[in-house]
Amino acid sequence: MEISVLQRARYKYEPKLPAILSGAVEEIALSLGDASGSAGDALAELFKHSYGKPIAGFIKGKNEKMKRPLTVGVILSGGQAPGGHNVIAGLYDGLKKGNDASKLLGFLGGPGGLLEDKAVELSGEVIDKYRNTGGFDIIGSGRTKIETPEQFAAALETAEKRKLDAVVIIGGDDSNTNAALLGEYFTAQGCATQVIGCPKTIDGDLKNEYIEASFGFDTAAKTYSELVGNIGRDAASARKYWHFIKLMGRSASHIALECALQTQPNVCLISEEVDANKFSMGRIVDVICSSVVKRAANKENFGVVLIPEGLIEFVPEMKQLIKELNDLMAAHADELSGISEFAGLGSWLENRLSPESALLFESMPPEIARQLLDDRDPHGNVQVSRIDTEKLLIGMVEKKLSELKNNGTYTGKFSALAHFFGYEGRCAFPSNFDADYCYSLGFTAFALIACGLTGYISGVRNLTAPADKWNPAGIPLTMMMNMERRHGSFKPVIKKALVELDGKPFKTFAEKREQWAAETCYCSPGAIQYYGPPEACDQPAMTLILERGN
Repeated sequence: MEISVLQRARYKYEPKLPAILSGAVEEIALSLGDASGSAGDALAELFKHSYGKPIAGFIKGKNEKMKRPLTVGVILSGGQAPGGHNVIAGLYDGLKKGNDASKLLGFLGGPGGLLEDKAVELSGEVIDKYRNTGGFDIIGSGRTKIETPEQFAAALETAEKRKLDAVVIIGGDDSNTNAALLGEYFTAQGCATQVIGCPKTIDGDLKNEYIEASFGFDTAAKTYSELVGNIGRDAASARKYWHFIKLMGRSASHIALECALQTQPNVCLISEEVDANKFSMGRIVDVICSSVVKRAANKENFGVVLIPEGLIEFVPEMKQLIKELNDLMAAHADELSGISEFAGLGSWLENRLSPESALLFESMPPEIARQLLDDRDPHGNVQVSRIDTEKLLIGMVEKKLSELKNNGTYTGKFSALAHFFGYEGRCAFPSNFDADYCYSLGFTAFALIACGLTGYISGVRNLTAPADKWNPAGIPLTMMMNMERRHGSFKPVIKKALVELDGKPFKTFAEKREQWAAETCYCSPGAIQYYGPPEACDQPAMTLILERGN
């Protein structure tokens, strides 16, 4: 594989570690806090062997257990996020620092690799080819869920056959919920294999009072912010286009909010605010049109609008339409399979949707309406991420502006371009923050394993301080869970962290957006910097700085 000059240089970057992890491993001692709790008795019943464990930290002290040889398996689960390779590198280096006879096995293609016993031993030579680089290509990822009795039994068989001391699952909220269940199962079956999770997702929705950030968010948000900043500068130069930019974030708007704080667009929609205030599509269009009209009055017929990927799921009438479509298409799958023409599907739906939903469906641009019908997941549900929300809003804004022009309240020009930034950010070279953070998460996972813990997620705290002042920790996975109704029954889940409307990041944005809506205030943060002064290269995300009060 050909490598770039930057990639060759990044191989040589040495990630920074918390001070407690930087010395001799036999001087890393375990420190346990008080017993933990969570949502209640249902979880205690479900996790009989792992509920109520204490938060784990590390202090300086003698600990010969850190030097014992270990065989550990590692799994990348779910979508890619910058820094995953450094988690594996940190885990590998920790294992080898503890005992050169230790082995790290990479299970191929995600959790399915564990079930099918498809693994490779990761050598130092292989690890060195992936240090500080983006992607998950070292072992690949997958979205298999370990949920049936047969799957749990297959995982147990692999763990025992391979004589695994531990499995590390690198993933998001669902993957780490799976890790908790797998750890509980192993213990219940008398299997000594430990299970440790690691918090990953560019969406930034795996965080709480114990986990300050999910890895990959910092890099992805900075990558998108560079692109948004470039577009803002282009818009101010060309002075003739409104750019509608959809950004990744299916359930949470953390990426959109971070990019707004970084780049200062004219409009940034926040799904959580739309949901809390029950904004209709009409209200959303009015917000955008208000900015267009104000700017046109200043002869500025250009602008930037940021849109979270999952926005339409939070709009009440769209939510209702999607629900009705999902229900109808699931209940009448055989009947619908015989209707091939889009016009025929529209006619069939017209008499079956509620009057409000039928009117909304009819008002949509044909290409958007077609996406609602054609793009279905394996369960028959609308794939919201594939809907061109940015194009839908452009069409609705154009229609509203035409009405304003007819009544004389708008005299400007409106020409719009649509963008979607998604995959561009998932496998970028990790920022120094993510490179350091991920390496520390991997090394912390080793420390938790060496200390004999299972059912924990690797955590690193105090992230707005310099890396040597970071605090590695182990958080009991059950401590972050609650019971939620999923598909008709209650299941344990790690709740997604949404944008908090009373939190400092959103409030900081809200204080500025009226000014940004009317004036040209674009910031261009530029490309991610890897070499130079710490204030240019090592700073974490603005939302994290605001959340931590620094």
